[in-house]
Amino acid sequence: MSEAEYRIESDTIGPVKIPQDALWGPQTERSRHNFPSGELMPLAIIRAFLNLKKAAVESNVEVGDEPKEKGEAIEEAINQLLALNDTDLRKDFPLHVLQTGSGTQSNMNVNEVVANLANKLHPGLNILPNDDVNRGQSSNDTFPTAMNIVAVEALDKLEPAVQHLIAELKIKQDKYWQTVKVGRTHLQDATPITFGQEVSGYISALKHDLTYIQKLKPTLYELAIGGTAVGTGLNAAAGMTEKIATKLSKIYGHEFKVETNKFWGLAHHSGIAVVHGALKTLADDMFKIAQDIRFLASGPRAGYHELNIPANEPGSSIMPGKVNPTQAEAVTMAAAKVFGNDTTITFTAAQGNFEMNVYKTVMIAAFLDSCDILTGTITGFADKMIAGLTVNSEKMDELLENSLMTVTALSPHIGYHAAAKIAQTADQEGITLKEATLKSGKVSEKQYDEWMDYMQMTNIDRTKPED
Repeated sequence: MSEAEYRIESDTIGPVKIPQDALWGPQTERSRHNFPSGELMPLAIIRAFLNLKKAAVESNVEVGDEPKEKGEAIEEAINQLLALNDTDLRKDFPLHVLQTGSGTQSNMNVNEVVANLANKLHPGLNILPNDDVNRGQSSNDTFPTAMNIVAVEALDKLEPAVQHLIAELKIKQDKYWQTVKVGRTHLQDATPITFGQEVSGYISALKHDLTYIQKLKPTLYELAIGGTAVGTGLNAAAGMTEKIATKLSKIYGHEFKVETNKFWGLAHHSGIAVVHGALKTLADDMFKIAQDIRFLASGPRAGYHELNIPANEPGSSIMPGKVNPTQAEAVTMAAAKVFGNDTTITFTAAQGNFEMNVYKTVMIAAFLDSCDILTGTITGFADKMIAGLTVNSEKMDELLENSLMTVTALSPHIGYHAAAKIAQTADQEGITLKEATLKSGKVSEKQYDEWMDYMQMTNIDRTKPED
């Protein structure tokens, strides 16, 4: 760019050359060059900051700590920014997650853009980023406030995805409630189960996960705003923060509150850590469910092949006709990322030094990443795998007939050791369980046929979960 395409602005360190058409100011420009690596600050955080700044300026005007004319100009500028689509909004918010751990540069990015736009809209008011837009605030309390807001927003998107998967699994549970198959424990044959019963376990796991998230979520409603620099609230006008909480609650539809310990709010991020623990648990369960489905669908000739999965795309660049469990693979890879994010959050949440945690930016980026990839892969798994899933009943019957563990039903009648001997004989001699049983002389054919009722073994009538 030529010199004519730059303007010079100064901050407390000195003059800075800034692109002529940029709405940001010197602190943003410094950050662009000082921290050029990694992902960009999520726009969800920028939008949360804008809503927070809007609530703050309205509150400051209401309590008499901000001139009304300036307040209205700042609010007008914020409304224009909030109305932009993500592509256009990004142009003015170019900073990266890997910056100062307090998020100071992103807070100032917002302050500078809002102030410059407000001055463009209302020349002569001389609206300043620190004195006017950041009035009664600090990066140390605004960034953690934005963190909690965006975390709640992300959970609001994740929860319907989990509920959607539960609904799709419920269809399969009901459809295959009486489809009997071999159960498996320790990767070895076990007593019979129905596929519907198996799926009911998946549903229960996801319902529990949803409950954990919903019960823990309210800890994120506690906002650090009002703590300013170290938690004492220096320079925040009386009554300002309560008004901010009321306004943010109206915007987001959650009962945010500021009646909380600000020293905790700035230096600890327990809420982010504990809620992400619930996300990790959801990822655990999703990994297990996806793993089960892809193994039960393995084959079609050399695997379990109890399930048929949809052919969403060609499975191989060299093997014609191959179908792969790609949606399950996406889920398990997402889970691996969530496990890594949980490690990041666990470590960073422990890094509160004295009055402030300085890993805020990477912590919330990891949290949002987990929510985003879980929301997307769970939705894809529900729509592109579970919805089109069918059972291979012939294969299920074949494996069930060849299973030796149905001998468990004979145990109450002839004893554990005698039943074990029959199973071992069948396995060693390569004969059917029935042949081995009759050969033992301990059970008649009539008794065998009566006791060897696969459906009865599943206790089907006693295990149906409530809707």
